[in-house]
Amino acid sequence: MKFRKITAIVRLERTEPVKKRLKAIHVPGVSCAEVNGYGEYADYYSPDWQVTHARFEIFVEASRCDEIVTAIMDEARTGVTGDGIVAVLPVEQLYHVRSGEALGTDEGENP
Repeated sequence: MKFRKITAIVRLERTEPVKKRLKAIHVPGVSCAEVNGYGEYADYYSPDWQVTHARFEIFVEASRCDEIVTAIMDEARTGVTGDGIVAVLPVEQLYHVRSGEALGTDEGENP
């Protein structure tokens, strides 16, 4: 089984709608944190130009990736500059810390 890491940076005020949608489509685990930075949109009135956004990180089976990315973008989109970004990366290895169990490997594949 292959896994992907989805990282989404969205407007802070879109955090709750994104969380609710991810829960509604039964995403098994989500990390969310406030982050500061700037990209296409910068706060030129701030000394460091930074804006506060929410960052979501999700590890998911590759087969669910498109569904989850679409859900995030549907809920986060306002149509205004600064809506955010979504990145999808392959996961080479994934482990449960408690048990040390390797996840995301096909049978016969070395973790």
